[in-house]
Amino acid sequence: MQPTLVRYRILGLMCSLAMITYLDRALNGNAKKPIMEAVGYEEKDYYLLLVAFQLAYALFEIPTGWLGDMYGPRKTLLRVVLFWSFFLGLIAFAGLPLLGTPISIGFWSLVVIQFLFGAGEAGAFPNISKALYQWFPATERAFVQGTVWFSSRLMGGLTTFVWILFTVGFGLDWRVTVGIFAGLGIVWAIFFYISFRNKPSDHPDINQAEVDLIAIGKKPAQDSHAGVPWRHLFSQPNLWYLCGMYFCMNYGWYFLMYFLPTYMKQAFNIQPDTSLGYQLLVALLTGSPLLLGGIACVWGGVLSDRYIKATGNRTWGRKLFGILGYAGCAMAYLAAIFLQANPYLLITCLALVGFFNDLTMGPAWATAQDIGRRYAAIISGSMNMIGNLGAAISNYVTGVIIFRATTDGKVASYGYMTCLTMYAVAYGIGVIFWYLTDANKPLADD
Repeated sequence: MQPTLVRYRILGLMCSLAMITYLDRALNGNAKKPIMEAVGYEEKDYYLLLVAFQLAYALFEIPTGWLGDMYGPRKTLLRVVLFWSFFLGLIAFAGLPLLGTPISIGFWSLVVIQFLFGAGEAGAFPNISKALYQWFPATERAFVQGTVWFSSRLMGGLTTFVWILFTVGFGLDWRVTVGIFAGLGIVWAIFFYISFRNKPSDHPDINQAEVDLIAIGKKPAQDSHAGVPWRHLFSQPNLWYLCGMYFCMNYGWYFLMYFLPTYMKQAFNIQPDTSLGYQLLVALLTGSPLLLGGIACVWGGVLSDRYIKATGNRTWGRKLFGILGYAGCAMAYLAAIFLQANPYLLITCLALVGFFNDLTMGPAWATAQDIGRRYAAIISGSMNMIGNLGAAISNYVTGVIIFRATTDGKVASYGYMTCLTMYAVAYGIGVIFWYLTDANKPLADD
C-alpha cells in the first residue's frame, strides 16, 4: 500500500501560517509613519513599540510552547492566531475615539497593544515545530523546517511591496490595509481547525502506511507532559549554547525586518511624489534580504539532511551550515559599512546577510527538535524566547542609536555604521555558540 500524502497538506497549513506571521509583524517596518502621525508622535519613537512587541514575544514563548506539548498544537495554535489577529486589528484604530467616547488609542495604548500582539504571536513557531515533529519522520526534519522558514521569509520580503501596492497603488487607507492583514489570520484559523489533528493516526484521510512512515525512528507520541523535567532540561549546557546561538542571530537579523524599509527610503531618496513604479522597485529591493533568505532556508535544510544521510554525523550536519552562515553574515555586514554611499551595493550586501542568516534556519530548528525530542515545543520555545530577547535588546539599542543620529528626519551615516558594526560582532560571537552546540546530544530520553 502506498502511503497517503496528508503530511504535506499539514506542511502547507504550517507554511501558510508562517507567511501570515511575517506579513503581520513586517507591518511594523512599513506602517510606522501613518501610525505615529495618527497618535501625534514622530516616526523615530516607533522603536518603543517594537521593543514592546519583541519583549512579549520572548516572554510568552516557553509558556505557549509548554501548552503545545501539554495539549497539542491544535488548540494552542488556534488560540495564538485568534489572539494576535484581534490585537493587530486594534492597531487600525490608533488615534480614533473608541465607541463614541472621548477615549482614544494613543501612543502608550499602542505600546500595550503591541505587547499583547507579541504575546499572541508567541508560540507560533514552537508549536509549528511541534506539529512538524508529530507529522514528519526524523529524516525530513531540516527540510520541512527550511520550507516553513522559506514561506515566512517570502512573505516578509514581499510585505513592503504589498503595503505600497495596497496603500499607493490601490489607494486603500492604511487602516483598511491593517484590517485586511488581521482578517487573514481569522480565515486561516477556520481552515486549520477543520483540517488539522494533533496525531497523524487521528486524521480521517490518512492511511496506515503513512502513519507507519511518519513513526520511523520515533517512539509513540505522548499525550501530555505533566512531569516535565524542567530543572534537568535547563541545566544542560547544550540548551544554553542553542539559545546563545539564536540570541546572536536575532540580535543581528531584525534590523532587516523593522529598520531596513526606512533606511532604503533614505538611501534611494524616496519622496512623496516619487512614482509608484520606482517605489515598488525599491520595495522589492528592500525585501531582497528576506526573499533571498527564503531560498537559503530550503537549501540549508536540504543540505543539512543530506549531509547527515551521507555521513551519519548529525553533529556536523547541523553546525557546519550554522558556522558558515554566521561567518557570512558578519562579513556581509562589514562590507556594507564601506559601501553605504552606493545604495545598490549596500542592498546587495544586506541581501547576502539575509541569505547567509537563513542558511542556518533549517538546521537551527531541526537541532531544537533533535535535542528536544518529546519536549520539542518547550525547547524550541526556549530557543525562540532567548532569541527574541536578543531582538528586543537589539531593537532598543538600534532605536536609541538612530534616534540620536536623526536630524530633520534624516539619519546620519555614522548611526547606521554603528549599527552594522554591532550586528557583525554579534554574528561573530554566534559562530562560537554554533561550534559548541551538539545536535547529537538530546536533553532527555524520548
